[in-house]
Amino acid sequence: MARAVAQVRIERLAAGGAGVGRWPDGRVVFVPRTAPGDRAEVELRAAHRRWLEGRLVRLIEPSPLRRPPPCPFATRCGGCPLEHLPEAAQREAKRAFVADAFARLGGQRVEVPPVVASPRAWRYRNRATFVLRRGRGVVAGFRGADHPDRVVDVDGRCLLLEDPLAAAWDGLRAAWGPGAARLPAGPELRLTLRATATGEVGLLVEGGRGRGDPEPLRSAVPALRAVWGRRGGRLEPWAGAEALDERWNGESVRLRGATFLQVNRAAAAELERTVLDWAGDVRGRRVVDAYAGVALHGRRLARAGADVVAIELDADAVVAAREAAPPGLRVERARVEEALPRWLPADLVLLNPPRTGLAPAVVAALRERPPRRLLYVSCDPATLARDVGRLTGAFRLTRVQPFDLFPQTAHVETVAELVAEPCATT
Repeated sequence: MARAVAQVRIERLAAGGAGVGRWPDGRVVFVPRTAPGDRAEVELRAAHRRWLEGRLVRLIEPSPLRRPPPCPFATRCGGCPLEHLPEAAQREAKRAFVADAFARLGGQRVEVPPVVASPRAWRYRNRATFVLRRGRGVVAGFRGADHPDRVVDVDGRCLLLEDPLAAAWDGLRAAWGPGAARLPAGPELRLTLRATATGEVGLLVEGGRGRGDPEPLRSAVPALRAVWGRRGGRLEPWAGAEALDERWNGESVRLRGATFLQVNRAAAAELERTVLDWAGDVRGRRVVDAYAGVALHGRRLARAGADVVAIELDADAVVAAREAAPPGLRVERARVEEALPRWLPADLVLLNPPRTGLAPAVVAALRERPPRRLLYVSCDPATLARDVGRLTGAFRLTRVQPFDLFPQTAHVETVAELVAEPCATT
């Protein structure tokens, strides 16, 4: 069958970063790696009833917004789908993602302010996960742009990695030996490298069989202080330190292999300051820090005089939170949907859920016994808008602020404040 090709004018960007245009029959077509204003030759890749997926064949008339992608892996790697746009254009697109999500999914027209820029547009990631595949040889890197099932071999020239992380990745690639024999056996592994503020690096290995030979790897890479493995959900220290000492925006955190912290430490500091500012005077207030992670927000609010309960399910994060808990902070290991009703009502609830958003039981608990205020930190505008819509009636959205924690990608972090309606708390 002959391939279908057409000229398409790109009108805007969709939330996933693909350009949006119209196929000649009027259907919407999504085309990755395009920019608003592009006139492009597009090949049809997949057809759905109301929309299409396309592939950029060539630019007929490039958008004036375009720039040459700076990264040497840009044409093949799927890690940075927006790097062909200047950062200011990326941020404006992300602001539109948030506003559009509220209009379409939350049924609300929301005034979304400009996205707060990341202090660093490149070399900002302190953590990265690579896929290693063995076949005729070894490839290790990120998923492909046009073929997500393929792995693009990526070294430390990747412009997303902090310098210590890039150096450690190059060192690891040089030290793992022919066929990556010093790593566990098997056709595919997940390798997560993370760097602390002082440049110490830890490696988490997932998948495969056995442990390989981690001690020579650690010796060969000077910054590599710890190697962990994870099997069946259980974390095991394989070589070096059991945990790394991190100093995160004034907070001490004992990092183990899978402990969650934001990947962009400088931009995260801006977001965390906003959360504290919006929390206001919490002296004598009852606060719930839900989906707390290592309870960074909860710690600060407890030291500001609040009575805080942090709820978190991940065992490593709970250990890290308890190790550094100040007076006034209680850390409970539980699912939020199970524990939250016990601590409501409250003066303030912080919500920082995963990309899937709030479980229905969490929404129901908040509606049944509403706290005075909610601060919702979201990594997905779609689930944020959906959840705000579900809370409407019991709460009123008062302000939002997006942050660019992931330059060169389509991801955007957003903080939203909701205030209980007067009838809901009486």
